Amino acid sequence: MPGAAGTWQCWQHINEDLIVAYSDPINRSTVTCSRGNRQYCNLSCFPLLLANHVLICKPAQGQQPALRGARGGVNQAVPGKKEKKRFVSEDMRGEMVLLGTGTSVGVPMIGCGCDVCQSEDDHNKRTRTSAILGLPGGNLLIDTPPDLRSQLLREQIGVVHSVLFTHEHADHIFGLDDLRLFQFYLGHAVPLYCEEMVEIRIRSSFDYAFGSNRPTHVGSTPQLEFHRIGTDPFEVLGTTVIPIRLKHGPRFDVLGFRIGNVAYCTDTNEIPPESMALLEGLDVLILDALRWRSHVTHFSLEEAIEVARQLGPVRTLFTHLSHDFDHEQTNRELPEGMQLAYDGQRIPLQ
Repeated sequence: MPGAAGTWQCWQHINEDLIVAYSDPINRSTVTCSRGNRQYCNLSCFPLLLANHVLICKPAQGQQPALRGARGGVNQAVPGKKEKKRFVSEDMRGEMVLLGTGTSVGVPMIGCGCDVCQSEDDHNKRTRTSAILGLPGGNLLIDTPPDLRSQLLREQIGVVHSVLFTHEHADHIFGLDDLRLFQFYLGHAVPLYCEEMVEIRIRSSFDYAFGSNRPTHVGSTPQLEFHRIGTDPFEVLGTTVIPIRLKHGPRFDVLGFRIGNVAYCTDTNEIPPESMALLEGLDVLILDALRWRSHVTHFSLEEAIEVARQLGPVRTLFTHLSHDFDHEQTNRELPEGMQLAYDGQRIPLQ
């Protein structure tokens, strides 16, 4: 715990590319550099503050306080700084949270005066689609929508350990910069699991995070680590993830994911037969249903209902919803075992 001086070692980067982060943010047991060559500094200390490009340490054994800057130099410490707080996060192990259930423009839609967009029912307030799972090894986020920051704050989720991506469209990746904080909490770059096209789009849209220029200060860019996936099952955070190939209109192949007996299939209007076979025996199916009418890249509600009937999960929740649907009224009309999803909805994982 902070306050027990003399029990920590800090690291000092040996060249100019200093990026520091806590390797154990809960216990504050180590301060590390997240890339490049590393060596122990000569101070046994504990951190007082991580601020921009400097790490303020309080030394043990009577040594002088020091600032360790972006060039690995040592300066006099700034007096009066407060100790950096540990992160705070709800323990969501064993749960899936639907962070957002709305279409690409969200609900309410800007400038719209329809009854749903003007509704005071919180179930009709839909941020861009995403979800997060509390797994044995940490929190696994699916997609980084533009609303990610407000979604995590709303659900009091303070850390993301890894990220899966369904596809590269703007409403599913443009909150990526909100991952910047997590490099400090994790002590390393945030792992991203995605297909090649998603990585290409991220590197293009967030080129500042991958340039050759040295960062101006610690935390100025997200630190990210890509892991290429396809349709083969893979392990992440102590759990097997089964990718599900989906069609998203005539131009895009995207991924859904099955984790245990829960499957997440957003942004699709066609599920190939080989993928349907992977979706049998589900407890919960979370499935795209954009609007009442058919759409070139999304299931309509009627189409989604038919897919759910074919698969026969115990429970189906429809997501990526437009302002076509009033939550309460539409749910009254849906078949038994099927409902519209809503932001903040929690689903037990088995």
